[in-house]
Amino acid sequence: MITLKSPREIEMMAKSGKVLAGVHKGLRKLIKPGLDTWEIEEFADKYIREHGGRPSEKGFDGYKFATCVSINDEVAHGIPRKGLRLKDGDVVKVDMTVNKDGFESDSCWTYAVGNISEENKKLMEVCHEALYRGIDQAVIGNRLGDIGFACQDFIENQNHMGDVRELIGHGIQPTMHEKPNVPAYGEKGQGLRLKEGMTITIEPMVNLGTWEITDRYDAKDDWTYYVSADGTNSAQYEHTIAITKDGPKILTSQDDDIDEKYKL
Repeated sequence: MITLKSPREIEMMAKSGKVLAGVHKGLRKLIKPGLDTWEIEEFADKYIREHGGRPSEKGFDGYKFATCVSINDEVAHGIPRKGLRLKDGDVVKVDMTVNKDGFESDSCWTYAVGNISEENKKLMEVCHEALYRGIDQAVIGNRLGDIGFACQDFIENQNHMGDVRELIGHGIQPTMHEKPNVPAYGEKGQGLRLKEGMTITIEPMVNLGTWEITDRYDAKDDWTYYVSADGTNSAQYEHTIAITKDGPKILTSQDDDIDEKYKL
């Protein structure tokens, strides 16, 4: 079932999103070569709790951590690993959800570790731009396919990178994963029509090579996560947004200037 949120509920989700965005802002300063990925987990968990929230990934379906930390060819669902240190040139994705006063938010961001290659810079730029092209289509009366097409056309047709298909965005609130599914690929004019009060995540995942992904099992941690099928690097950006009569509103905004037109 898809629930339409009231302005008050959206405001409460934005308060949750502000906590989550604060973590990402802090990670900009924290992430650097030599950092143990466990320090990312510790920072996020502490920040969320100190600001009145709860890391809602922790305990969800048995998951033990506040964050997912995925590096280079790891597309998603990597875990923070003690002793795994970031290297100069890495790209690292940090994904997390926050619950504050019963309201959820969800956001992933990609970070450059030290000096990265021009190829990786382009990867991050394309994925970030694809996110915002998708957000611009999240208006009343459009369809989910309009969001997906905007992302896919920019990623694949204009920049010849891989737009991951198997992992997609979703509705959010009252739980972290709600209907509808929100793919970052699709056809114009197809899919569910968007209505005022819907709250969703848009989260393109982009590989330098193929769009296909595969599982990787880590026996040490007894954990399976996703990697690009051809070993190329991957980026992901994700915002939680609300569909309103005044256009799409970003509830996990990190930048007042870039997101000026998307503010509540």
